[in-house]
Amino acid sequence: MKIRRAEIKDLGRITEIYNDAILNTTATFDIEIKTVDSRREWFDCHNEKLPIYVAEKDEVMGWVSLSKLFNKGAYAATVEISIYVDKKYRNRGVANALMKKIVSHAIENEEIHTVIARITGENKTSIHLHQKFGFEFAGTLKEVGYKFDRYIDVHLYQLLV
Repeated sequence: MKIRRAEIKDLGRITEIYNDAILNTTATFDIEIKTVDSRREWFDCHNEKLPIYVAEKDEVMGWVSLSKLFNKGAYAATVEISIYVDKKYRNRGVANALMKKIVSHAIENEEIHTVIARITGENKTSIHLHQKFGFEFAGTLKEVGYKFDRYIDVHLYQLLV
């Protein structure tokens, strides 16, 4: 498995993996599938500070990104992490490899002070993964998302780098 910077040619697989999460999980609160064209703007917002990495072996198996948390100047050193792995590649070390790469990037980047993860309370796998890489529980937003006919809590996890 190779972890590398995402390229525009990867956007189809990145979108496919994300759309599966939209349709089948509470890992994202998006409820309508995305097109590759609609994700291009998201892709273009990433740069040296805010990268997207993919895990690849024959095809893109998963991806991880850092994004702005909010568009306000005081939050410039605070970023949000997103990580998604294609369901056929889960439990094979893909998420661990992606997390290792993105956390290393955050630690090495002097423009980043803290990384925030928003994880649904029911996503125990993601909670465990983030805790494994040093993220600490910072609070709960109760019933802030409505998906699959129910309200869902979001836990905030934070990594100070």
